[in-house]
Amino acid sequence: MGAGPTIPVEEYAERRERAASLIAEAGFDVLVGNAHESDASVVRYFSAYWPLFEMAGVAIAPTGQAALMVGMESGEFAKARSLIDNIHLMKEYRETADPVYPGIAGSSYSEVFESIGVSDVKRIGVAGYLCTNMAMYEGLTEAYPDAEIVNADSITTELRSHKSPAELACLREGFRLGELALEAMLDAVKPGMTELELAGIAISELYANGAESEAHTVYSFGGKKTSNGISRGTHRRLEKGDIVQINVGGRVDGYSPSVGRPICLGVMTDRQRKLIEFGRDMHYKTFEWVQAGVVAKEVAIKYEEYVKAQGMGRHLLYGPCTGLGLMEVEQPWMETISEYTIVPGMTFQADTFFYDDDFGLRWENGMLVTESGPAEMLNSGAHMELIEIDR
Repeated sequence: MGAGPTIPVEEYAERRERAASLIAEAGFDVLVGNAHESDASVVRYFSAYWPLFEMAGVAIAPTGQAALMVGMESGEFAKARSLIDNIHLMKEYRETADPVYPGIAGSSYSEVFESIGVSDVKRIGVAGYLCTNMAMYEGLTEAYPDAEIVNADSITTELRSHKSPAELACLREGFRLGELALEAMLDAVKPGMTELELAGIAISELYANGAESEAHTVYSFGGKKTSNGISRGTHRRLEKGDIVQINVGGRVDGYSPSVGRPICLGVMTDRQRKLIEFGRDMHYKTFEWVQAGVVAKEVAIKYEEYVKAQGMGRHLLYGPCTGLGLMEVEQPWMETISEYTIVPGMTFQADTFFYDDDFGLRWENGMLVTESGPAEMLNSGAHMELIEIDR
């Protein structure tokens, strides 16, 4: 836990109690939530534990009793970090180098479940479903060959969708750190600098100002790569005339927001300016349309229809926003089939991305759904002007 805002210890216990009620309502005998280093969100949400190299899991009973499951080398590390004291070392959570650990016995799922008062297991809910690997699945089926194993991500999504004051404080601080890093990047960026050199400036600023890490891999790349929905910086040198994509945020007690801006090294062409301005307009419209009481799919449909009506449909890959919290992109997504109702206290990452054949752009800011009216921006919104840096 960092020196800035943190999640109070008692909030973790409250989360497990709320989860227990949903587990019982869903008819599960136990919930298993799995995670790894790059997406530790499910485990960290309930325990404060962030795995390193190895995997991790939590098991929660309908009574609220819980256990933390870690790899064979993480016992002491987990004791120092976890707010769940009932810790089990398990081979199912070993690192991908696949050590055998001859002569060392770990716990089984049945032993873990018995430690939280669960013995007659017929229905197992699994959260962090896409973080669940074959070793975990085989361990569950070996221990409980007749049990039904069900995707239970809906439980953690429901819990995590509505942010507490402490969670909002962590997100706001992460955005503040991101904007500091953005400022440092804008001050330094120039033709001839490598994309990774620019990322290093951001990372230094984040750590120097209190981030526990970058919220995600820093986006700092230019040219045609900006037309990619996902990309990484390399040792490529930035060139005059490049559109450069910057996305950066600080991780604060696990919470991982992002600030995104497109910039031009030089003067934008008319085609670049038109698409970048259109993206910014759509970004602001997203804030207008995301309001309490609206069914999420209505926002996504309106967004898509408006883009197409403006003759810009070929530049659209996705939109308009995703859930925001322990991950910069997390459930619930906002898509044209999303049936959930937007309610106060939900947070989203407004991620406005458009692309052409040789460049793309992304505007990103955080959103908080309020009691009424358009969503509130979670960060200051610095540098929403069209940025041209001619050095």
